[in-house]
Amino acid sequence: MTRGGARSIFVNRSKREETLLSAKKKLPAPKADRRSAILDAAEAEFSAHGFDGVTLRTIANRAGVDVALPHYYFGSKEKLFVAVFDRRAKVLNDLREAALIEAIAAAKPEAPTVEAIIRAYVEPLFKGEHLKEPGWNSYYALVAYVNNTPGWGGRLMTEHFDPLIRKFLDALRLAMPGMNERDLFWGYHCFSGALTLGLAQTGRIDTLSNGLVRSDDLADACEHMVPFITGGFEAARRASPVGKPAARSARVKSSAH
Repeated sequence: MTRGGARSIFVNRSKREETLLSAKKKLPAPKADRRSAILDAAEAEFSAHGFDGVTLRTIANRAGVDVALPHYYFGSKEKLFVAVFDRRAKVLNDLREAALIEAIAAAKPEAPTVEAIIRAYVEPLFKGEHLKEPGWNSYYALVAYVNNTPGWGGRLMTEHFDPLIRKFLDALRLAMPGMNERDLFWGYHCFSGALTLGLAQTGRIDTLSNGLVRSDDLADACEHMVPFITGGFEAARRASPVGKPAARSARVKSSAH
């Protein structure tokens, strides 16, 4: 065999081996999907490790894109974090606002019940069809992280969710006329804490209950949370001076004698 022939066989074999090795590598995301791939990867990483525990390089590696692309599309890690949080917020707001409008309309000409309002708030979150998409578990964990983190919570939760929350608070005022405002806001604060832990799905209740209940069973969580939170608001309403007309009436009669 000539030297040229040997060299040709070697070159051809190298090309074949290179092709086989390349085929085993993970293919990069198509150009049109790279931005979405980065958002998906960032959502999973931020929800698992928080803002400070993640780098743009880690996100790029998980998304299967060049390390420069997260910066190219989003500019900075902070802007990427905000973009991830923004992406699904409107979906949740639209679902809950539609449920609230329906609850108010169904009760007319009366005010909606406290339970109907709380259910309109929780049920779309914990039983919606959108939950069939796996990415929502990561997003819910991210919302729980943001709501429980000074700085992020005051900024992102206020910007994206407070306008809708105020509509729910107005509905609760209709259901509980004369409700003490301090009790109303502290009641919502307790409600928000229960929601945050529910969204986080930490698995703690699984261990605590020896497997009797699961933190990822959001439908079951909904059915227990709604009456519990409803009872809390109604108890606060009964305890307020305005919520005790019978007691006031009795005092008036007693003083008349």
